[in-house]
Amino acid sequence: MNRKQFLGTLIAGVAGMSTIKLKSFGNMANDLPNRDFTMPVLFMGHGSPMNGIEDNEFTKGWERIAKEIPTPAAVLCISAHWLTRGTHVTAMNNPKTIHDFGGFPQELFAVQYPAPGDPTLAAETTNLIQSTQVGLDHEWGLDHGCWTVVRKMYPDANIPVIQLSIDYNKPPQYHYEIAKELAALRKKGVLIMGSGNMVHNLRMVDWAHMNTPDYGFDWAKTINEKFKTHINSKTHKDLINYMNLGPEAKLAIPTPDHYYPMLYSLGLQSDKDEVDIFNDKYVAGSLTMTSLRIG
Repeated sequence: MNRKQFLGTLIAGVAGMSTIKLKSFGNMANDLPNRDFTMPVLFMGHGSPMNGIEDNEFTKGWERIAKEIPTPAAVLCISAHWLTRGTHVTAMNNPKTIHDFGGFPQELFAVQYPAPGDPTLAAETTNLIQSTQVGLDHEWGLDHGCWTVVRKMYPDANIPVIQLSIDYNKPPQYHYEIAKELAALRKKGVLIMGSGNMVHNLRMVDWAHMNTPDYGFDWAKTINEKFKTHINSKTHKDLINYMNLGPEAKLAIPTPDHYYPMLYSLGLQSDKDEVDIFNDKYVAGSLTMTSLRIG
């Protein structure tokens, strides 16, 4: 398996992301019904695409969470791998499985996750977000930041899944605030899930220790502990202004694509929501799989 090839492809791809051309959805759908409970919110450290087919401690953590929370009416995922100009939401009935990586076994490329989409939820999402116009997208699908995790949580592919894109031209505060506008979906049984990695520096990956359990560089451990301290104390302002957290933060977040999904998850935290931190392990020195259940 040539993971170095994947590294090069991913780094080049982030810089060359282009805007998805959107189609009109039409009339606004009716609101989804409220439930008698509030869904938790998740942030998943998704790591390597291979987690989509492997059984390991991280995928077992995803499976455990799925059993512990109510079965969702739908999943809304904010993935590190859908970066756009403007904010968009997938609105097709049958989103395709996107294999947005290279250098991995054919077994991974053969995977299909045929979960249905949810145009009604997509339309309601555009209605809830008032701070910006949200485009209804019919071309994207489910990228590996989404399907590799959701496939492990809900292997029957019988729960609708949509994705919300990340406007890569906007600052951290924008992403945190836009998430707050989605809070009503939690009462409608929608599982909102950010998918990225808190510490994600592919250029500094120690390939010799790729399979060494919980191997992290000192700077990665320092910043991961800072992140968790602010998460537990609900001092979100410090996490939004992450570049003020010292040189370790700049190493952990050389580009914010994998960090922004966590800000969406934190933006949905209510005053009463507690946080459960799980899968809190290091990979290859410069990555963390640290994940959050909020509520």
